[in-house]
Amino acid sequence: MKRIFFFILLIIGFVACADDDSFSANTGLKLVFPTDTIKLDTVFSRTASSTYTFWVHNRNNKGLKLQSVRLKRGNQTGFRVNVDGIYLDNTNGSQTNDIEIRQNDSILVFVEITPHETYQTTPAEITDQLVFLMESGTEQSICLQAWAWDAIKCEQPVIERDSVIESEKPLVIFGDFIVKEGAHLTIRNTTLYFHANAGMEVYGTLHTDNCTMRGDRLDRMFTYLPYDRVSGQWRGVRLHAASNNNTLNTTQIRNSSLGLVCDSAAFDSTSYRLKMRQCVVHNCQGDGIKLSNAHVRFENCQLSNAMGDCLNLNGGMVEIVNCTLAQFYPFTGGRGAALRFTNYTSPLYSLTCEETIVTGYDDDVLIGEQAANGTAFNYMFANCLLRTPKIEDSIHFNDIIWESPDDEIQGKAHFIKIDEDNLDYDFHLDAVSPAAGLGCYR
Repeated sequence: MKRIFFFILLIIGFVACADDDSFSANTGLKLVFPTDTIKLDTVFSRTASSTYTFWVHNRNNKGLKLQSVRLKRGNQTGFRVNVDGIYLDNTNGSQTNDIEIRQNDSILVFVEITPHETYQTTPAEITDQLVFLMESGTEQSICLQAWAWDAIKCEQPVIERDSVIESEKPLVIFGDFIVKEGAHLTIRNTTLYFHANAGMEVYGTLHTDNCTMRGDRLDRMFTYLPYDRVSGQWRGVRLHAASNNNTLNTTQIRNSSLGLVCDSAAFDSTSYRLKMRQCVVHNCQGDGIKLSNAHVRFENCQLSNAMGDCLNLNGGMVEIVNCTLAQFYPFTGGRGAALRFTNYTSPLYSLTCEETIVTGYDDDVLIGEQAANGTAFNYMFANCLLRTPKIEDSIHFNDIIWESPDDEIQGKAHFIKIDEDNLDYDFHLDAVSPAAGLGCYR
């Protein structure tokens, strides 16, 4: 009896295996793709994209044999494809042969691209077809789509004499971008894309006008989240002690580790080390702007969302006029202040803050810290909205709107968009805000 039972099991197992190994050449059997088009993001020419994956399903009760899988345009587009662990070799016509997909099974496809130069100033569309030819003669395909953008690659650029950069093409920066002492660099009407760990080191003088500085990732971390909304993409800008007379106009610094750092130097009350007008410093993994013993002026600037402080100043002389300091960094656990001012290592000769919004998530986002060393600690806020417990002090505070968490309109309700889920922000004032006439978007 046991032998008969064992024999029956062998037969069942053999039949099952035979069924699993059964392949059909029926022309009516088709593969199933997740979509008609696999869309890759924009990528700089001659730069590899991220790798994208998708499954190809055989949902039939018979196995299917693929005579070939190939790129229709061969090696002309820059796409690279791996099908079920097999690379589509360009020396073999960008194809692979003899792939099997068993019944109700699937194979995984990997796609990336390193596009060629397009010789255009705007992103150019690149498409190809990944063609699956079955043993039955049935042919199916899925579209591959990407956009290529010609850029100028700069490997550790060094500015040693007075120079002007103005480019329709984006500049991609690798390594340290150095402005030597005594050199004046002007950047206008240009976007600089910094690769991971790249940054700008200024020993001379920097002037910018209509300039954007950001990371070089053009793709997405998730389908809903572009890397351009993720902090820590590049190092940031540092003004060293020798740097002076810097001016930044209509300039954005975003998604860096440290936004802009101004190192300590001999104090000069007669000239500015840094003037910023209509600038945005947003979404930094450390401080947005950090100043040490510097003479600086901010006018119509947005300083927002930093894991550290949006603006951290230690000593010096600082003027803040018609600015928005908004601390809505989305991740909790040590988030800094919107504005922090101290005299720990240098005298605070003067801090004046006028017609400015200072707000954020926390109950108190305005932090003044005075050292017990007797050095100067002079500050004045006038005609501002401040999210901090009310202070009865007419010497340092005049015409203040004191914001508290209990106010009907407070915190993020001032602004048009604070979308924490998608890290999408617009700090223009909402019509219901009591801060009308204040900030950089009044």
